[in-house]
Amino acid sequence: MSASTAAPQPVALTPRARIGFMAMVFGMFMAILDIQIVSASIAEIQAGLAASPDEASWVQTSYLIAEIVMIPLSGFLSRLLSTRVLFTLSAGGFTLFSLACAMASNLGAMVAFRAAQGFIGGAMIPTVFAASFLLFPGARRASAMVIIGLTATLAPTIGPTLGGWLTQAFSWHWLFLINVPIGAAIALVVWNTVYIDRPDPSLLARFDWWGLLFMALFLGSLEYVMEEGPRWDWLADEMVRNLAFLCAVSGVLFFWRALSREEPIVDLRAFTNRNFTLGCILSFTMGIGLYGAVYLIPLFLGRVRGYNSMQIGEVMFITGLCMFLAAPVVGRLLARFDPRIPLAAGLVLFFWSLHQTAQLTAQSAFPELAFPLGLRGVAMMLCMAPINQMALGTIPPAALKGASGLYNLMRNLGGAVGLAAINTLATDRSYLHRLHLSEQVNWAREGVLAYQDTLAGAYAGRLGEAAADVAALARIKALVAQEALVLAYNDTLLAMAFCFLASLPLVLFLRRPGPGGGGDAH
Repeated sequence: MSASTAAPQPVALTPRARIGFMAMVFGMFMAILDIQIVSASIAEIQAGLAASPDEASWVQTSYLIAEIVMIPLSGFLSRLLSTRVLFTLSAGGFTLFSLACAMASNLGAMVAFRAAQGFIGGAMIPTVFAASFLLFPGARRASAMVIIGLTATLAPTIGPTLGGWLTQAFSWHWLFLINVPIGAAIALVVWNTVYIDRPDPSLLARFDWWGLLFMALFLGSLEYVMEEGPRWDWLADEMVRNLAFLCAVSGVLFFWRALSREEPIVDLRAFTNRNFTLGCILSFTMGIGLYGAVYLIPLFLGRVRGYNSMQIGEVMFITGLCMFLAAPVVGRLLARFDPRIPLAAGLVLFFWSLHQTAQLTAQSAFPELAFPLGLRGVAMMLCMAPINQMALGTIPPAALKGASGLYNLMRNLGGAVGLAAINTLATDRSYLHRLHLSEQVNWAREGVLAYQDTLAGAYAGRLGEAAADVAALARIKALVAQEALVLAYNDTLLAMAFCFLASLPLVLFLRRPGPGGGGDAH
């Protein structure tokens, strides 16, 4: 067996190794958090860089495109450089470009630095998943899966709140400056504590440069189409249409290279493992629920309820709190029971939480949202940890690094596809509901005339009779648009809920990972 395919030797779980692993988890948290922490303050960054709203969106898009290319590539690079070297370079580079982003004085520099930050930092996420299986034996792996699951789901949940607070309390520059001391400390700790494997420099001679190019074009254009498509009416926009064509062509070439090369840039053979394939499908669904809910509920609170970022964060805090409270319970469940049982319960609870959330009205606030949002936090913990354990727990150790990259890629793709579908569905359903409501709000209905007269009477003292009639009509129009938006959000939440219900039968086809992992299952 070649060095590149040899299984890594077992690693002693010393206190030093534990410290190194926790530093890696913090690094993953930082990389995931950086997506959401910036999204809450795009308007402030836009103003600071004197950019238009369309231009400012590239601050996020460039990061996401670059990150989604690195995630599957990280498996090959980890074998080439070793986990220790790759993670240290990733944390150090992420820190350096975070500082550069904070110092950027124009949009072009910011976009370039964000792309570099996303590309280099993206390696931290899948590397942690692979390291957990190489470090922790079967009996202790449940706790590691809970920690990783909590980190991967908590970061997007608290990101907008933390981002809004930093921007209001200090300035948008601190969205990036906060990474500098933390990232530097993580890089230093990992360099001195993580000794999981050895590098294999011979892989460099077999590096598939064409495969890397095709993969970058495929995933980069796919991410752009998913991000920008809903905003520009999909293929009606020339740029989206051209990149969709590029995505299709480069995708065919990428899969051809990946399936025909002896040493591909991404080893797709992991998909021959049933658990891994089903785990990736479930991870894709989790991406829809995780990123979709974190996007849609704040959107409702901001656009309908008029909340600012801090108020939104106070409502969303219940999800993170329930995740923390559920984490130790989920760890015990995974250690004692078949992980398929908590996974099935988690999918049902996720469906229930989204179904309950889809009862929104224009007056919905924390009292109405606390239970479904808290339930969603519990459901995420019940889903994420078992999916991680079952998807990667039956992969041979030699293939774990590449499989981890593909697994994390599926969650990110689920988020990208989910957000695109959510935006499109919410827009279409809002238009449809507005049309139906407008048909009902007509002068043949006595209630409409009475309400208009009441509004006009209230406005007359301040605006005069003529202006009061116009103001009353404008108010009714705004109410129709608002109610249509609420109904559209409810429809979208229901669609998300049924994604989880449809995923439930997949649990029946999963195999339970053996106590030692590494390819064992029963």
